[in-house]
Amino acid sequence: MVTITSVLPSSRAAKAGIRTGDVLLEINGCEIRDVLDYRFRLADEKVVLKLHRGAEIIEAVIEKETYDDVGLEFETPLMDRKQRCENGCIFCFIDQNPKGMRESIYFKDDDSRLSFLHGNYITLTNLKKEDVDRIIEMHISPVNVSIHTTNPELRVKMMKNKRAGEVLSYLGDLASAGTKLRGQIVLCRGINDGAELDRTMRDLTAYYPALDSVSVVPAGLTGHREGLYPLEPFTADECRDVIRQVTGFGDECEKKFGERIFFASDEFYVKSGTPLPDFDFWGDFTQIENGVGMLSSFIHEFRFMSETLSDEELSVSRHVSVATGEAAYGTVKMLAAELSDAAKGLKVDVYKVKNEFFGGEVTVTGLLTGTDLSSLAGCDLGDELLLSRTMLRAEGDLFLDGMAPAELEEKLGVKIKFTECDGGEFLLALLGIGD
Repeated sequence: MVTITSVLPSSRAAKAGIRTGDVLLEINGCEIRDVLDYRFRLADEKVVLKLHRGAEIIEAVIEKETYDDVGLEFETPLMDRKQRCENGCIFCFIDQNPKGMRESIYFKDDDSRLSFLHGNYITLTNLKKEDVDRIIEMHISPVNVSIHTTNPELRVKMMKNKRAGEVLSYLGDLASAGTKLRGQIVLCRGINDGAELDRTMRDLTAYYPALDSVSVVPAGLTGHREGLYPLEPFTADECRDVIRQVTGFGDECEKKFGERIFFASDEFYVKSGTPLPDFDFWGDFTQIENGVGMLSSFIHEFRFMSETLSDEELSVSRHVSVATGEAAYGTVKMLAAELSDAAKGLKVDVYKVKNEFFGGEVTVTGLLTGTDLSSLAGCDLGDELLLSRTMLRAEGDLFLDGMAPAELEEKLGVKIKFTECDGGEFLLALLGIGD
């Protein structure tokens, strides 16, 4: 049961007499525990809501179109508390955060509802059989799963959870029911790589076509690993070996299934100096949010947009700067140079900013903080500084270190513009189109 915190004026719920403060118990006779129950049960054209109001139990009947909302709001988007992760993964990034950050930064979620709603990866260890049955009944799809290894004993060791091995059986349950699965393997040097990676990829093909893609990403290692499991980063040569291994197995899958399924993340390519594959290599880009094919997609979007520009749009007089992480620097620098060649009045300075806040092997743009970007003070940043919106926390108002964009603007003495992770939008921002 969940408490209703607001009823939208003139909504179907308001017309049915539902009030703020009412407690929602059931819809069409089914208990409502969270947002998944609510959305699934609300899909019918006629819904009977059972409500607790003070000492009374009342019912409200609403007729509507399928999937139409009725105008109720709740305290949290989940209508429940987030489920906390019960694992102690040896590579957990949350455990490697610097001290003194906001409390919410240290919360570890492992919530199947967030997998469906926001694309978060879950480990399955928080699920019971009845949870899996609910996912199947509600046709929740896709479900993103952090697999890491299909070796049950090794998975227990890596995740420090005694259920980590046994819950792998849920993959079969979900796949058999037709639930779309997407997997992630966080690769740890000397732990689940090499022969163990071969085993994992081979085992996972049994779930195709329900499992349509698996990303292989290196464990993110910050400079704050005191007292944690000793992990070492992959060398450039080892990154090349991982690419060959994953790509080779993907080639076999493409021949057998018509789909590559397995992809090494961009980070392996950047660190090893291996050229990025062509745009078509990445298929449907189902793992792009996990840093898989992101750079190739960005390049493709940029160049596609550049072909649509008129001579008038390229006739600008503008000096703009871009700050990016070490991983994307080469790509951004290359694209900025291409555009500057076409737009002679455009000057673009691209700055590679080292991540000192998290330290270690952290090179992605999205983890740069206001503190890191403050190192640009004193540089001639031109008319505008372009930053990726991925640097901001989910609410879009602060960098991860708590600094506000306005504070950084004051420090650097330049206007800041945030762009989405889209090559076409980035190109337009460089030219000042659409401001």
